[in-house]
Amino acid sequence: MFGKRTEDSQSATHFRSGRISWVNGNYFFTTREGTLEGPFFTREEAEQQIERYVSRMTQAQKRALS
Repeated sequence: MFGKRTEDSQSATHFRSGRISWVNGNYFFTTREGTLEGPFFTREEAEQQIERYVSRMTQAQKRALS
């Protein structure tokens, strides 16, 4: 994905691969903030939760700027 994050000084390509891990039969995802979220029973569930997490973080950031 090519774009500019709020904290970036220039636009760049950001790769999102490798965020999902499989540990002891469960799926987890890592965040930019360094947290490990999960466990999830399927990879699809983990992917859905990534989208929800990003949405929550975006909303929280908007509220903080208001």
